[in-house]
Amino acid sequence: MARLVICGPTPLRGTIQASGAKNAALPIMAASILARGEVILHRVPNISDVWTMTEILRAMGARVDYNGDGRMRLDTSRVATTAPDELVRQMNASFDIAGPLLACYGEANVSLPGGCKLGPRPVNLHIEGFRKLGAEVTAEHGFVKARASKLKGAHILFPMVSVGATKNCMMAATLAEGETVIRNCAREPEIVDLANFLVAMGARIEGIGHSTVRVHGVKKLHGTEYSIIGDRIETGTFLIGAALTAGEITIEQCTANHLEALLGRLAEAGQDIELRDNAIRLRARRPIKPLEIATAPYPGFPTDLHPQIVSMLALADGASVLQENIFSGRWMYVMELVRLGADVRVSDRQILIRGVPRLTGAPVDAPDIRAGGALVLAALAAEGETIISGVEYIDRGYQDIEGRLISLGADITRVEQPLQPIAG
Repeated sequence: MARLVICGPTPLRGTIQASGAKNAALPIMAASILARGEVILHRVPNISDVWTMTEILRAMGARVDYNGDGRMRLDTSRVATTAPDELVRQMNASFDIAGPLLACYGEANVSLPGGCKLGPRPVNLHIEGFRKLGAEVTAEHGFVKARASKLKGAHILFPMVSVGATKNCMMAATLAEGETVIRNCAREPEIVDLANFLVAMGARIEGIGHSTVRVHGVKKLHGTEYSIIGDRIETGTFLIGAALTAGEITIEQCTANHLEALLGRLAEAGQDIELRDNAIRLRARRPIKPLEIATAPYPGFPTDLHPQIVSMLALADGASVLQENIFSGRWMYVMELVRLGADVRVSDRQILIRGVPRLTGAPVDAPDIRAGGALVLAALAAEGETIISGVEYIDRGYQDIEGRLISLGADITRVEQPLQPIAG
């Protein structure tokens, strides 16, 4: 197991390029199952979740050529309809293969997904969507089995916004007979990127980026070549890091309007932000002003930037409040921040943050991907040495985090920790 050793405080200064979006790459890889022909993807991030999806597709019979350089070639002409349980349980996005399998082969056998422990993330909305499209679906013993001789267009209304269900139902509907209308859709940029990829393969989709999407089923989809959008969560993490460490960074190959909610809050906190062509520059200003934030589906403030902004507000000049409205279990990082000297408390779905003059290094453990990113940022601002365990979570969502931070001036080292022998 690896650990990150960070010595601070060190301001982040310099220029980096945004990686491809993790939350677009994974469903796009899953959607390649729909193609009758070769798919070539560019800007695929070199993160462990991408490697897990690669192994899932390979285990099902797909040919996936990828060496971490950003370019991926997929041939899913022949794949099995049962996904490997031990791999699917490693991440939530693995369930994205269910819709494409059902649409393409009339059958999908996928175990309930795993991933970060952020509270309940049930797949009931996916299942109800598949049933609306004419599938017979059972969920027993941790496994979802779906069958349909031919999917048929339907009207689907989600009772709540669901990123996962929007993806799966939209993918399944591309090969359904007739028109499917999906209402109360998620509108995240990654959903838009997935829809644009489906269109590039020959799908007919109207209303992309809106809350109501119409999918006109076609008989088949073809291969294509496609470039994935920049990762707004990674970009936001680095911007917050510059603000937290009193630094100045420019992030290139990113899309500012994907981050309007965050950029508005950073400006409100007193930070100097400059937008350029496909780039964002942040110059930190002191003091950091306190904020009141509530997470919400896009275009609201993203829950995946919640822990990182709390790390920044730990050094704000005053008291801040964050209301978490998406994931009920996104609190496990709080005690780790407290170990670094932050004054942070949880009350129901609210986090109360009282700014302190400084943070100090300590051993901490990352409980999930974004919490790991938040702890790295806090460690960069803390005085002394911080040792972060749980690096496997960070590697799931951040490409070469230590190398990129070193390029920005950070003092960070990855240390491989040998397994300890079991006594007895």
